[in-house]
Amino acid sequence: MYINEQGAIPINGALQYVSIRSEKENAPLLLYLHGGPGDAALPLVLKYNRDLEKHYTVVVWEQRGAGKSYYKFGPEGITIAHFLEDLHTLTELLLKRFGQEKLYLVGHSWGSVLGLTYIRQHPDKIHTYIGCGQVIHMKKACREAYDFALSHAVGKELERLKRTDCSYTGEDWLHDLLFVTGLVVKYKGSLYGKSSYNMLIKPFLFSRSYTPVDLYRRQKGSLQAIRCLWQELMQTDFENCTKYDVPVIFIEGRYDSHVSSALVKKYFDTLESDKQFIWFEKSCHFPQWSENEKFNSILASLAE
Repeated sequence: MYINEQGAIPINGALQYVSIRSEKENAPLLLYLHGGPGDAALPLVLKYNRDLEKHYTVVVWEQRGAGKSYYKFGPEGITIAHFLEDLHTLTELLLKRFGQEKLYLVGHSWGSVLGLTYIRQHPDKIHTYIGCGQVIHMKKACREAYDFALSHAVGKELERLKRTDCSYTGEDWLHDLLFVTGLVVKYKGSLYGKSSYNMLIKPFLFSRSYTPVDLYRRQKGSLQAIRCLWQELMQTDFENCTKYDVPVIFIEGRYDSHVSSALVKKYFDTLESDKQFIWFEKSCHFPQWSENEKFNSILASLAE
């Protein structure tokens, strides 16, 4: 390894855990933005995307409050703007340290909200943006997920679904959200060919980076972030943003019903920018891990 650093650094008043790894000197920077909110992903990237370290200096950032960056948010709360400020600060630190002008940015799910917003704000910092499990219009995506669950549910599940408000604005919105998401997972609309997240959980259990305490904090951090950010996240709508000054690549699972990939393709067709859309035929919401070799190969080709 040319570089292998993992540790917490202060970013805008909060200690946040960052992994920096590469087998190659002077490799272009690639920054990975995990989903959630609060769904830290370091062990998954290390397991499924390690080949990228042959081509990039791969940076995995556990965002404030997530995973190894867990802390209890204060009474003042937290907003998407805080994460965008953190992203900008980290980007500046990385570019300065490694003497580069731009980096490659990968955003997954919640991370894709940060990513697509950031390239509008700071296009001069980004070489190429790669979105997977991309969020375009959150309310529409939630409706699509609900309809998928409705088409598969039976018995008591179906009865409860019919009483569920997928706008997630009611008193029991969190329970409703977790219930619908659970059904999307159960009926294989989230992880291709799988009715559970075991494939995504095991790397955490066997990770050298994660202690049992980290695992507990990851769960707390995920729920905390959802509680604090979900209502703001529901307002996400990029449909009128049709021009970017950065090349945009969408890598989407053909069968994603967690965050509808059909909505992403419809949006992609309206873009007037340098763009590319790639279907992964054996993926749902996690193409970077369900078809990791294909994903790694595509990203490796960008660095050539």
